[in-house]
Amino acid sequence: MSNILVHKGETRGDANHGWLHSRHTFSFADYYDPERIHFGMLRVLNDDIVQAGRGFDMHPHENMEIISIPLEGSLEHKDSIGNVSIINSGDIQVMSAGTGIYHSEFNKNKDKQVKFLQIWVFPNKKDVLPRYDQITLQKDDSHNKLQQILSPNPDDKGVWIYQNAWFHMGRFDKEFSLDYRLKAKGNGIYAFILNGDVTINGQQLSTRDGLGTWDIDKISIKANSNAYFLLMEVPMST
Repeated sequence: MSNILVHKGETRGDANHGWLHSRHTFSFADYYDPERIHFGMLRVLNDDIVQAGRGFDMHPHENMEIISIPLEGSLEHKDSIGNVSIINSGDIQVMSAGTGIYHSEFNKNKDKQVKFLQIWVFPNKKDVLPRYDQITLQKDDSHNKLQQILSPNPDDKGVWIYQNAWFHMGRFDKEFSLDYRLKAKGNGIYAFILNGDVTINGQQLSTRDGLGTWDIDKISIKANSNAYFLLMEVPMST
């Protein structure tokens, strides 16, 4: 059995609601593909565009780790535990929904759209006290490097979640290459190409393609053009 899968960008679920255009890597809402329910503990990878002044009204979540990464524009966040904040391109936001949390996300801009990734990861600890955090990433830390933006450890770099997972972002110049060694046995890695052309373990990928691989110790990454991508290392089973 092959330990690699590729999701080409154009094969993702496509939901266009006018105010929201969302591309779903994994089954979500009205998009269902039995071959694409999740990748290990990675449950949702939505690539969202929200029109000016529009957004998601208050809605509930529970027992899920929810990560938002704005790629363009600004989102206004409000939640039921008292947080009101703006997350901008270059920030990362995390919520541990735990016993239950309500939140809303709106495009703060009145004249331009906002683009962001919405990612859900199954937690390894249920019914925790809901929590919220966000940080601003340093763009230079991902230039021809893998910048850690999420981990299981509150004292480590980036935000943290209740799961044995690590996320990294890279902005590679053309022809730059680097290996990534997985941090935990039993984990797999899902790569999502935000922009450019990349080869991972011999597989050529382009903008908005995804690649998942498991039962490996490391992956080899080479940029075939200037490229921007996200690596998500997650457990493959509970």
